[in-house]
Amino acid sequence: MFQTVLISTEVQNKGVVLKGILPEMETRMSALSENMIEGSLKEFTENSIVIGKELASSLGTFKGDRVKIVSGETRLTPLGGVPRTRSFQVTGLFSAGLYDYDSSWVYVPIAAAQRLLGLNDVASTIEVKVGDIYQARVIGRKIIDRVGSNLEFTDWMTMNQSIFQALRLERLVTAITIGLIVLVAALNIVATLIMMVLEKTRDIAILMSMGATKDKIRGIFILQGVIIGVIGTFCGVVVGQTVCYFADKYHLIGLAPDVYTIAYVPFRAEPVDSIIVAVSAVLISFLATLYPSAAASRLQPVEALRYE
Repeated sequence: MFQTVLISTEVQNKGVVLKGILPEMETRMSALSENMIEGSLKEFTENSIVIGKELASSLGTFKGDRVKIVSGETRLTPLGGVPRTRSFQVTGLFSAGLYDYDSSWVYVPIAAAQRLLGLNDVASTIEVKVGDIYQARVIGRKIIDRVGSNLEFTDWMTMNQSIFQALRLERLVTAITIGLIVLVAALNIVATLIMMVLEKTRDIAILMSMGATKDKIRGIFILQGVIIGVIGTFCGVVVGQTVCYFADKYHLIGLAPDVYTIAYVPFRAEPVDSIIVAVSAVLISFLATLYPSAAASRLQPVEALRYE
């Protein structure tokens, strides 16, 4: 279950998202246990609370301290309605790598959350983990159809829609940038081959006068351009993969997590993306050779050797 509550210490108050969990189930449902940097879910008791690293830093809280959770739900007293409150002991800190989670999420036992929120033995939210994450929306609809139409579901893609939109935009910009770089490289190949045709005019004429066909002359320049493209692409892929590996491993480019959500720029070059870029680069290199090779094949030996 999820609920927005107020977490309070002696020096600071902050609104957070409280999640009631069953520790033995949460280990299988999420990566919380792997993300623990202090403490363990094995220490999770009735009065335990696990908070994010960034939240602990902003509250000035450490493992073993006590915090108070104030709910928006009220209970009746002789003085009227007052907010429900409960004290918890911090038994663990986690770091998920996303600032939004590390600064605004806390975990408590589901029984304690139910009493704090006045829900008795009711769970307001049920999480479901699926084998194929891309089928989450379809599976969610099937569950709703079977359990009851008065319920609603939210999948992980909807919850993180803003992040995915930013990533799609980044992917588009990256593709445009790489395309421009490859285009400039292709123009360099065209210029190099044209200059070579001008410099080798005499040699081309001699080869043609000795019986070389236009197709063979064209093939020579196409092969040369493709070799340049293949060597350049291979070197680029190797250097790019190496740089990405070390940049991701050592977090070379840091970010302000409160602004960009993440603490560093992740570098993860997928093999499929590298293959697509490499094939595209070689194909563009091949296309760049067509005009210079055609110009070389149209050369007239008599005209080329007239002043020799």
